[in-house]
Amino acid sequence: MVTESAEEYLEAIYKLGEEGQPVALSALAERLAISSVSANEMVRKLVERELVLYEPYKGVSLTPAGQTQALAVIRRHRLWERFLTDVLGLSWDQVHEEACRLEHATSPLVEERLARLLGEPETCPHGHPMPTVEGEMAVEAGRPLAELTPGQRARVLRVPEGDDALLRYLSTLGLEPQATVQVEAVAPFQGPLTVRVGETRHILGRELASQIVVQPL
Repeated sequence: MVTESAEEYLEAIYKLGEEGQPVALSALAERLAISSVSANEMVRKLVERELVLYEPYKGVSLTPAGQTQALAVIRRHRLWERFLTDVLGLSWDQVHEEACRLEHATSPLVEERLARLLGEPETCPHGHPMPTVEGEMAVEAGRPLAELTPGQRARVLRVPEGDDALLRYLSTLGLEPQATVQVEAVAPFQGPLTVRVGETRHILGRELASQIVVQPL
């Protein structure tokens, strides 16, 4: 049986390594707010269980078994986020920490009933794809909002998750999944973007705009 701590590691490795690159131990330690020594010790245990591979000076990556386990945790987490928002009425900035606690205590039976109750949702409230029970996840292709040029319109696909203050700010701008946004101007030299959401104009920093994934229309 995979422990709660091990699940946290596998989930973090998956999210940090979504580009297919090995994850540095320092990045993993920073993500989990632990020491590099603790990260190294847990990675060694996961290697012994054949859930991860580790190459010195390169980093850690998931084995097929490790990826399956990571996606199972992510599925439970995102199902709980949907339940907390869609059924209990919590705002999308309140659900991440709650789902983190619930994901480790969810049996396969509860997971199945939860998915059925929610109508087999395809995304979490932040627009990120829902892994299937078979351990697969299809990510809808998109581009960072920061890459759009003046005049382009796009549909918001997904936004960063886990940063409560940022999510509250995005809510005030109306920048939520499925919202339509139009770029009106882009300042030179990595300057901000002027975007229109509905009838309202907003100024977005380039760094923030690069974290919002959209599908050009």
